[in-house]
Amino acid sequence: MRKSRLMATGLMAATLAISAFSGVAQAQDNGALLAGPCASCHGTDGVSPGSIPSIAGQPYAVLIAQLNAFKAGEIPGATVMTRLARGYTDEELEVLAHYFSEIEP
Repeated sequence: MRKSRLMATGLMAATLAISAFSGVAQAQDNGALLAGPCASCHGTDGVSPGSIPSIAGQPYAVLIAQLNAFKAGEIPGATVMTRLARGYTDEELEVLAHYFSEIEP
């Protein structure tokens, strides 16, 4: 009985670990998909080739604060970013912020 309980616990732990890993992979895939429109200004990997700020490797807290400020229309003169940010849900903005924060600049 004890051995089967131990095996069941091990199986459950392995299942949870696999689920967590697949959740991380899914979030990264979603981030890459959602980031498509960002590439034209910020570069395909978040490293801008021009005067637009690079966003790769920026802290999550900084990115999400900026994205939320754009969405709320709180940044004067940021017409393009305000329009883009308003096209995403709050959850999608969180995924984007995580995605770009995890990219090495």
